[in-house]
Amino acid sequence: MLLAFADERELAAKLAAELACELAFIAEHRFPDGEIKLTLPSPLPERVIVLRGLQQPNERLVQLLLAAKTARRLGARRLALASPYLAYMRQDIEFHPGEAISQRIVAGFLGELFERVVTIDPHLHRIASLDEVMPGSRGFALTAAPLLGEWIAAQWAGEAKPLLVGPDEEADQWVRAAGERTGLEGFVCRKTRRGDRDVEVELPALGIAGREIVLIDDVASTGHTLVQAARALHARGVAAVDAAVVHALFDRDAVARLHEAGIRRVWSTDAVPHPSNVLSIAPLLAAALRDF
Repeated sequence: MLLAFADERELAAKLAAELACELAFIAEHRFPDGEIKLTLPSPLPERVIVLRGLQQPNERLVQLLLAAKTARRLGARRLALASPYLAYMRQDIEFHPGEAISQRIVAGFLGELFERVVTIDPHLHRIASLDEVMPGSRGFALTAAPLLGEWIAAQWAGEAKPLLVGPDEEADQWVRAAGERTGLEGFVCRKTRRGDRDVEVELPALGIAGREIVLIDDVASTGHTLVQAARALHARGVAAVDAAVVHALFDRDAVARLHEAGIRRVWSTDAVPHPSNVLSIAPLLAAALRDF
């Protein structure tokens, strides 16, 4: 059985169809003081998959705690979590004394609740896989970059193809993965971050005037990094700039901000529900869950 929440109904239906399994929803009641009550179907089969992305993660982590513990009580013997976006992965070391290393804490917490955790393009920098922070080799980190690459290539007819550009050095892996199947070429920019909304992007010394560009990255929230990259590219005389991201964590004004900076089109996967979604990651998730 696949268990999901109502606000992820569309992805849940696609994933259940891919897995050819029963789909049921967790009912949620919210009390005036902010507490939540969850009601799960009863009884549950021995194997249950819970779908929950961790955008706006603080409340959703509590939901997973309540759902997993209740599912065990109602008959589930094996639990998997399909979490297309896995939060709290960026803080992977103690940058300053006393800081919580959230990556290890949250990954460990989820690994204790679920026998398998499947996610898409987690924000990992200094570790090679989730196995290093999740007990029992329970983490499966998949990438949607090849899907984005195929989508991008299909938008251009004929021999002329765009350049893929990563807005910072960390995006190099997505540029390479997106170009492997399609032959799309690309490069990455150099980013200097002074604050959450204060970044500077520097382009390498390449001749790109007249080229069409697609900025590609794993996560976009405020869009400021993409904005700065687009402005730098337009200053170099490129013909057009589009953007493709795995996780569209855009705040309310982000897409308007991107268009104002000269980004023509914005594409994303449905790992995070957003009007820019053009690709579904349900087949990717299903492939990692069929043998559960």
